[in-house]
Amino acid sequence: MEDDRREAGTRRRVAPTKGDLRERAILDAAEQQLDSEGADGMTVATIAQAAGITRGALYFYFGSKNEVLAALVARTVATLRAEMDAADADGASAPGDALRQGVEQTARMWREHGTVMRTAVELSPTVPAIDQAWRSAVVALADTTRGIAERAGLPAGPGPHDAAAVAAALVWMTERALYQATVSGGSLDEAAATLLHVWLAALGIPAGAELGGAEG
Repeated sequence: MEDDRREAGTRRRVAPTKGDLRERAILDAAEQQLDSEGADGMTVATIAQAAGITRGALYFYFGSKNEVLAALVARTVATLRAEMDAADADGASAPGDALRQGVEQTARMWREHGTVMRTAVELSPTVPAIDQAWRSAVVALADTTRGIAERAGLPAGPGPHDAAAVAAALVWMTERALYQATVSGGSLDEAAATLLHVWLAALGIPAGAELGGAEG
């Protein structure tokens, strides 16, 4: 009985609070505003109206439009990081398969949340909070793919040809290629296929290995 009460208490503590739900509604409304109006067209007032609250209520959670955008970027990249980590959770997947899943999931995030991610790229130079959130995601993704690169045979050193440097360069390349596909109306699927080809070549993984073939 005591264990049941303890478990019930744990469930109550982890359940979203009213404030959590309100903040989520604000961020959802902000993403809808980005989709329809773009970053320049949205204001604190339009976000609040879309969220069904007053401007004063919104200011209780966020001090400005840029704070809303920074939180929205942070939420989006947290999802991306979690999905990338899950793609190689045990560190035992074949490198080619782990890369395929990672590139596919990243492209899917750009497809589903492209306006948020595009805003992150475009506002990072001028909004420090957005830059911090975006760069932290890139660093985390580079760290995840560094492990994949090491399993593929790249050295685990600090040099420019070692796994960490190569993975970081490829992650930034991936960001830019998917951004360009989004802003130009190009195919994210085709961009992802090209990126996977480049990743495999850079890590020395034979073509077809991402489909379960030999690792070489």
